[in-house]
Amino acid sequence: MSADTPSLKPDDAVSTRKVNPWLIAVAVSMAAFMEFLDTSIANVALPYMAGNLGATNDESTWVLTSYLVSNAIVLPISGWLAATFGRKRFFMACLASFTVSSLLCGLAPSLTLLLAFRVMQGVGGGGLQPMAQAILADAFPPRQRGLAFAVYGITAVLAPTIGPTVGGWITFSYSWRWIFFINLPVGLLALVLVFVLIEDPPYLSRLRTAGVKLDYIGIALLTLGVGALQVLLDKGQEDDWFGSRFIMTLTIVATVCLLALVVWEAFRTDPIIEVRLFKNFNYLTSNLMMFMLGILLFSSVVLLPQFLQTLVGYTAELAGLVLSGGGFVLLLAMPIVGYLTTRVQARYIIAFGWLSLALAMYYATKQIDLSISFYSAASLRVAQVVGIGFLFVPITLVSYVGMPVEKSNAIAGMINFMRNIGSSVGTSMVTTMIARRSQFHQSILVGHTALGSHSFQSTLAGLAGRLTRFGMSLHDAQVHAYARLYRGLQSQATTLAYVDAHWVLAVSATIMFVLSFLLKKNDPRAGGEVAAA
Repeated sequence: MSADTPSLKPDDAVSTRKVNPWLIAVAVSMAAFMEFLDTSIANVALPYMAGNLGATNDESTWVLTSYLVSNAIVLPISGWLAATFGRKRFFMACLASFTVSSLLCGLAPSLTLLLAFRVMQGVGGGGLQPMAQAILADAFPPRQRGLAFAVYGITAVLAPTIGPTVGGWITFSYSWRWIFFINLPVGLLALVLVFVLIEDPPYLSRLRTAGVKLDYIGIALLTLGVGALQVLLDKGQEDDWFGSRFIMTLTIVATVCLLALVVWEAFRTDPIIEVRLFKNFNYLTSNLMMFMLGILLFSSVVLLPQFLQTLVGYTAELAGLVLSGGGFVLLLAMPIVGYLTTRVQARYIIAFGWLSLALAMYYATKQIDLSISFYSAASLRVAQVVGIGFLFVPITLVSYVGMPVEKSNAIAGMINFMRNIGSSVGTSMVTTMIARRSQFHQSILVGHTALGSHSFQSTLAGLAGRLTRFGMSLHDAQVHAYARLYRGLQSQATTLAYVDAHWVLAVSATIMFVLSFLLKKNDPRAGGEVAAA
């Protein structure tokens, strides 16, 4: 909190109009769910978009990148925008922009226009996540925040999980354009509910009347830095990372601009990003944990279905069914976790979540192989989701511990930004790791296929012999035997790479488990209040 900002009373966060907070929770969660769903629903439809709009597959990936870039730029400054224009007005503007741009995306006649509308959609969506969370933080008393965040957590964790499955079903059954059209009824209904139910708390009205100075330098540094970071994460593996001059340029721009942004905002009296809040250890740690949760959440969503489809032969629909079990577990776990936050210190719930996730990732290293059954794969996903379910709500809750009420918008904006950047880092990290570690393991396995290897020669001769019995000539049988063995070697190397990726995730979760015990105590009955010493 800056020195010139007066401390506000907790009552200032409460609206003067009496509305059932659970109605507010339903309204804002609808908007958030719609936005979360759009971060992943378009993934499976890219080839269809490319074919329909006369673009290449590489060009179609900008449909995802353009959305993520504009979304990431708005997230960290959403708190400042809410204080500047009013939270309800800003939330409704974002909701209207997201809904209208969804219609335009569905009607887009060319890739160029689709990308322009996706940027518009990302800008609108960037304000929906943090404002939904901030509204819930103010609508509920501190002792019930955990329950409120559980509702929000269901949308935040469940939507990206079911997004590819829903997107695939809509695309196969109807058209890729309907993945955007389905936002229209939800967006219009949410807009009406927000207009009727939500009102800005008194402290926001007072902050808005204090006047606003537009920070052109901060906005420019943020746009360039976050934009460059998001593009390099999305395109890094595709362009061979630092072997590409384009990626090197983006890295330099992102590093310089983001470091300059932190220094610039730290010395401003009216910053667009509240970097001074990171002096609070609890806030710093909760952001780090949310960043890591973004990595593990989206890595797990990418790794398992990708493994099943590329190596085990699952269809997209069957791989989606593997993930669906985890979705049902989340629906059950989130309300339970929300209730536990009113009875148990958040740091202990967080520690249990990280430990469960570490054990689930370790379990995956022992179960992943080319003969894995549907039941085993579904069990792996359920085990992972249990840990994730025990993390999202309490980490969000801890970020508010000991923080002034007038900073709820800034807290929500940054915590959601960290999760989104974590998801991009996680997706990029595991994609790169699978590619690089596959090459490493292949080079090791090839060493066991030398012509002098008795076991290799026996396997080759046996396979060639079986092929000759099916009518092949000896030469053709040997060629086919070599090809089949090499294909099997590649599959084994890639499988080992997936095991390595889960090892890294298990170690990361273990480190976060240890860090959990450094968080401050909170009084479970008071939600975001620090427990008395």
